[in-house]
Amino acid sequence: MNLPLLVQDAKVEREVAVARPASRRAGVPNGARPNIGHLIASVTAALAKQGLLIRGGFHPEPGEPGLEGAGTVLLIGNAGAAMWDAFAPHIDGAPDPLNRWTVGVIEPIAARFSARALYPFGELSWPFQRWAARAETLHPSPLGLLIHPEYGLWHAYRAALLFIQRLPLPPVRAAPSPCESCAEKPCMSACPVSAFTGGDYDVPACAAHIRKPDTNCVDAGCRSREVCPVGRDWRYPPEQVRFHMTAFSRAVAAAD
Repeated sequence: MNLPLLVQDAKVEREVAVARPASRRAGVPNGARPNIGHLIASVTAALAKQGLLIRGGFHPEPGEPGLEGAGTVLLIGNAGAAMWDAFAPHIDGAPDPLNRWTVGVIEPIAARFSARALYPFGELSWPFQRWAARAETLHPSPLGLLIHPEYGLWHAYRAALLFIQRLPLPPVRAAPSPCESCAEKPCMSACPVSAFTGGDYDVPACAAHIRKPDTNCVDAGCRSREVCPVGRDWRYPPEQVRFHMTAFSRAVAAAD
């Protein structure tokens, strides 16, 4: 069984869909826009205050579903601990804390720069994995997550900002998959229930295991993800790992 693990951190965290704000409806807002030459730098600075970063972008084809009227799509995401430091104080015990926080910080940024925001959660399902592959260098990993040459498996996508303008974007840098040069592939043998086979993710086996009282997967994190040698400097802090794994466990239990 396959799971869209690239945005797992965002998707499994949800338990109640976030209502779609008005700025996410069809059409990109028109309004006063900053100088194009400074726009991306200004967006980058605004995101950095929330521990987020631009994860590349692309120019959509005319008429792409959901992207109508957009000249540029910038993907917004996180890597490492920075987002957690900004988000953690806002965990309030109510459902969907990460999704609600994401909307709360992205919508003002979208409005400030006359953009429209889309999210990998909520009422509609947007193809963030396919968009991500167009925006930056990524490769499939044996775990189903897309692996980044620098961040490894410690990254996720939180939103997309759609701009009317066709902004200048650097070309996506070609780079080989780090999994190709990983001879040992420790991720394939680390799972105590062999949930990963290189092509499929055995969700029932994983879910049954993490619900056992004697397992530490929720507190310590997915062992297969933990042993990946790529991007270790970007590893999530233990509190963030526990947050995502707890949400994943709840989501799987709710789906049973």
